[in-house]
Amino acid sequence: MFSDILQTFLSTARDIFPIVVIIFGFQFAVIRKVPPNLLKIIGGFIWVLIGLSLFLLGLEWCLFPLGRLMAEQLTDPAFIQSIQLASDLTSASRAIRWQDYYWVYLFAFLIGFSTTIAEPSLMAVANKAHEVSGGAVSAWGLRIAVALGVAVGITLGCYRIVVGDPIHWYIIAGYAIVVLQTTVAPKIIIPLAYDSGGVTTSTVTVPLVAALGLGLSETVPGRNPLIDGFGLIAFAGPFSIMSVMAYAQASQAWTHRKKRFRQRYRTKIDTPKTTEQSQQTDEK
Repeated sequence: MFSDILQTFLSTARDIFPIVVIIFGFQFAVIRKVPPNLLKIIGGFIWVLIGLSLFLLGLEWCLFPLGRLMAEQLTDPAFIQSIQLASDLTSASRAIRWQDYYWVYLFAFLIGFSTTIAEPSLMAVANKAHEVSGGAVSAWGLRIAVALGVAVGITLGCYRIVVGDPIHWYIIAGYAIVVLQTTVAPKIIIPLAYDSGGVTTSTVTVPLVAALGLGLSETVPGRNPLIDGFGLIAFAGPFSIMSVMAYAQASQAWTHRKKRFRQRYRTKIDTPKTTEQSQQTDEK
């Protein structure tokens, strides 16, 4: 245990070292100024080293095994047949079909949504977007839109593993829809939507989703973990971009509808006043 902890700390320090060299190299060799709060910056790097090391240990000890275990349990033929037997006595003897993995699809949707909501990188992007836009972009609205897109994408990716379809057709179709949607989406949201698609596959989502894909490919009959187990994370990108642009389009449509309603309401109020004024003018 202690050897694993020490090895993780050393490997994390080795990974962080090039970043430290580049940042301080540019600061002292190019800019040639001592950065303000140097001690605070050094302390921050130490905390980053400790935090990343502990996080990697948590992944190896908890999230990876848990994701694979859940996939193995939900795809266990005995578990699926027990559900069939409980729902319909005549279906217990038939072969397992893709519809019988509905608990896997539900788990994939919920785990994709919850892990994306908890992504620190998505929180940072959403908060910055809310700050820069002056409140026009809701931080929570953006996070929920991205999480829904990732949840749908991960669910579709699990379906692909179950049925064994080639992955490239799904990815090509997804990005084709993204390109078409880009032509009609509000221009102000397009860069943010593309950035949101990138930050979804980060520290929290990737370990659980990767473990889910590998566990699913190992337990579904006829699947190869190397071919079918990977690629599940790729579904998060295009679907999160779609969901953010759809969220912006829906918000824009709702705003236009409210404006039209207000204009009609004001017109109805102003019309009697105009009629009354014209009558008074005629009487004079």
